[in-house]
Amino acid sequence: MANHSKHARSSTFAMPSKSSLVKIAATVAAVGLLATGGIVSRNLYTSAEQNTANQVTAFSVTDSAEASRGNARELLNGDTSYVTVKINGKSRVVPGTNFTDVKSVLDAGDITLEPEDTVSPSLTTKVDEKTVVTIQRAGASVEVSDTAIGFNVVKKETSSLPEGQEKVETEGEEGVMETTNLVTKSGDTVVSSNMISSYVKKAPVDKVILVGTGSTSSSSSSASASIGTTVPAGEMQQWAHDYLLSNGYTEADFTATVYIITHESGWSVTATNPSSGAYGLPQALPGSKMVSAGADWATNYQTQLKWFWGYCAQRYGSIQGAYTYWLANHCY
Repeated sequence: MANHSKHARSSTFAMPSKSSLVKIAATVAAVGLLATGGIVSRNLYTSAEQNTANQVTAFSVTDSAEASRGNARELLNGDTSYVTVKINGKSRVVPGTNFTDVKSVLDAGDITLEPEDTVSPSLTTKVDEKTVVTIQRAGASVEVSDTAIGFNVVKKETSSLPEGQEKVETEGEEGVMETTNLVTKSGDTVVSSNMISSYVKKAPVDKVILVGTGSTSSSSSSASASIGTTVPAGEMQQWAHDYLLSNGYTEADFTATVYIITHESGWSVTATNPSSGAYGLPQALPGSKMVSAGADWATNYQTQLKWFWGYCAQRYGSIQGAYTYWLANHCY
């Protein structure tokens, strides 16, 4: 008999093992994550991109910030205000909230005023975005200036001109004073000016006017007419000339003086006669008698000449009288 059970096929389904089930579950989960992960990550990226676009990371306020104020105001704060501040002509814009006056703007901009700064408008003035605060910062500089020094007008009497007649002997010229100052200015306004130094760059020259005191007639003495006029030579003669004419003497008196002194001493203040001991310009004998004109008689030519003129007037009546005597006797 044939054995049919040996060749029969089983129709029963075999269950997977436990380890196989775990692998299948893991694969399904991985596929699910891949399918949904792209969507989630895309949403996250899009959200981050949108947040980045709306986030303010930095803001710079400059003179050209006018166009960005509207957007910046929305991003920062709808109450933000902008006020322009000019310091010595250079502008900057100060942003802030709750501005009340100029001082609040300067505080917000961390702007410190110096003691000599000038502010316009005043610190207590109310402000808005149309307000422009101007600050002039003071600065010091050295300035050199010249000022004129006026000349004096001197009138000198002279008998060489008819009485009442005037003649300009020397034209006047202004002098120049140079002054150096340390000047502090705020804008165009001088805050302070301190003189450092000054000196006379050019001395003024007096205007000298001769005023006639002489007679209008031709009755001048023959001696005066014959003597003529002598031009001063050197400092001593110039002083003698000016002194005589300013004290009522004449050009003839000066010429007589020059003649006598030239022949007596050659205009040497310390000239000494080796035989007689006569001394000085006028050869006074003894020289010490000139002390009546001044204690410095031994060295001062002015003292010696004043004594000489006094001596001539006392002994000969005038300088020209002494001159006449000298011509006749070669001494006086």
